[in-house]
Amino acid sequence: MKQNLNDAQMQAVLHREGPMLVLAGPGSGKTTVITRRIENLIKNKIASPSEILVITFTKAAAGEMKERFLRLMPQEGRRVTFGTFHAVFFMILKYAYHFEASSILREEEKVQLMREMITSMHLDYDDETEFIQGILSEISMVKNGRIALEHYYPVNCGKDVFYRIYKEYQQFLKRHRKIDFDDMLVYTYELFAERKDILLAWQKKYRYILIDEFQDVNQIQYEIVRMLTERERNLFVVGDDDQSIYRFRGAKPEIMLHMPKAYPDLKIINLPYNYRCPKDVVAMADKIISHNRERFQKEIWAAKEQNTGITFEIFPTGREANEKVIERIRQGEIPYEQTAILFRTNVQARMLMEQLLAYNIPFKMRDRVPNIYEHWIAKDIFAYIRLAQGSRQRRDFLMIMNRPKRYLSRESLDTEMVRFDAWQAFYSEQPWVGERIEKLRADLYAISKMRPFAAVNYIRKAVGYDEFIREYAKFRKIEEDGLYDILEELQESTKGYVSYEEWFLHIEQYKEELERLQKQQQITKEAVTLATFHSAKGLEFEAVHIIDVNEGCTPYKKAVLPPEMEEERRMFYVALTRTKNELHLYASEKINNHETEISRFIIEARERQSSSN
Repeated sequence: MKQNLNDAQMQAVLHREGPMLVLAGPGSGKTTVITRRIENLIKNKIASPSEILVITFTKAAAGEMKERFLRLMPQEGRRVTFGTFHAVFFMILKYAYHFEASSILREEEKVQLMREMITSMHLDYDDETEFIQGILSEISMVKNGRIALEHYYPVNCGKDVFYRIYKEYQQFLKRHRKIDFDDMLVYTYELFAERKDILLAWQKKYRYILIDEFQDVNQIQYEIVRMLTERERNLFVVGDDDQSIYRFRGAKPEIMLHMPKAYPDLKIINLPYNYRCPKDVVAMADKIISHNRERFQKEIWAAKEQNTGITFEIFPTGREANEKVIERIRQGEIPYEQTAILFRTNVQARMLMEQLLAYNIPFKMRDRVPNIYEHWIAKDIFAYIRLAQGSRQRRDFLMIMNRPKRYLSRESLDTEMVRFDAWQAFYSEQPWVGERIEKLRADLYAISKMRPFAAVNYIRKAVGYDEFIREYAKFRKIEEDGLYDILEELQESTKGYVSYEEWFLHIEQYKEELERLQKQQQITKEAVTLATFHSAKGLEFEAVHIIDVNEGCTPYKKAVLPPEMEEERRMFYVALTRTKNELHLYASEKINNHETEISRFIIEARERQSSSN
């Protein structure tokens, strides 16, 4: 059984009965531990294959785990159940309620239903896709957190509106005998709570339960697992509290941290060796993450003896930092497909993508390909510029006439082509409104004489668009920072263009390249991976480049409270530990024309280093 297992892995594999928590850091061989433990349970006749349930968070992870195990035990392995939380719980519901695959509300059906609901309610929003995704995310949060609706305070719309949407959504599901993915958890919890006979049947069936990536578990998943393991208590969970980065999805790292209280007889094993990263990367990552207080204290050692020689460089601007990234990728010997460029948020990818396209370097996005030029804020700015260039289309005026607030009504624009004199005549008895129309005309004339960068700056400051964003965010009860990020990126994209025609041509070409890229991603394997810290989790590369290692980006400026800052630190820890060989970090003196400091995480690493010398 020993076969290439270290002592800690061996202890975990040979564990027989009772609850166990395995702390498995990056590259510590957790998949090996899980598959070898299943093998041990079956070979030593502790459990039959059909009594073992293995739960993962993604379908791909379940497939990979099953495939790895089948190599160990091709025959017996087919009777072990591998699946995601949703797949396992849906299987339980199928037996209880005779649900079928057609009972599941597909994602596109969900979006269409939400679109019809918000249309019938005549709601006011700026970006339909963004609004719908926001509402659906909040519905999911309510269900997964088992939050009483009256105690939930929505961020995408008012309480009354959200309650109405939620109730109508649930009524639709009930009427059509449909369930969504979150209902699979809710219904399973309710089934087990109400039908102890059914719970007992499943407890007897699955006497041994193993869960991967346990740090990502949410409240309702945990409560169902507790019910399932109450009888036999053979719960074996593997995870890393230092890699818990999905709080925004409802994940609760404190569940894992509080396990010793929930299970007084819990055995804890730490897998201390990182087999993936070079020695200096392991040391740096460990130094940084040790600043977090809410974590299991643990030893992390590098299995590799060599150092990679981590590079950290500061450039005048992000554009110059990106040029260095590209130079390294082009001149280096590491294949594109073994190279990753990581960043904290999707918005940061826009300039990098444009520069990669200019050098014909193939890349693929792990996340939805961002196109800030399609954001409603960008569309507002474009409308201002079109009007400055002479457009008199009613639709352009409707987009911006009250951004900022000018107290202009839609009724005042009663023709498809707008004339300023007729518009002012409409308000002849309200001269103060007429003055605002005249000010808009003067602003448009001023914008017509400017270069793109100056124009965007003028719209923001002189016209008052920044103030509109501030009021909009306050009214919507959302963070203004994300909206300002879009504006900053949009303004940054104008640099180097002397005319609107040039800038708009560039935007069109960028859109076309993105469409081509999305089609090509299906067939191209030899491409650099671009990913946020979140979507890079679970991946590994020969070379990792992390950009914008600055305050405001990494950690993100929204993080203020200690738990938020600890999550930011965990994200950076995840990013650092994706490399098998090279690690390059880049910071800038200025980001989007604002002076900025290097990330506190770099300072933490240096402080710890100097204090240990």
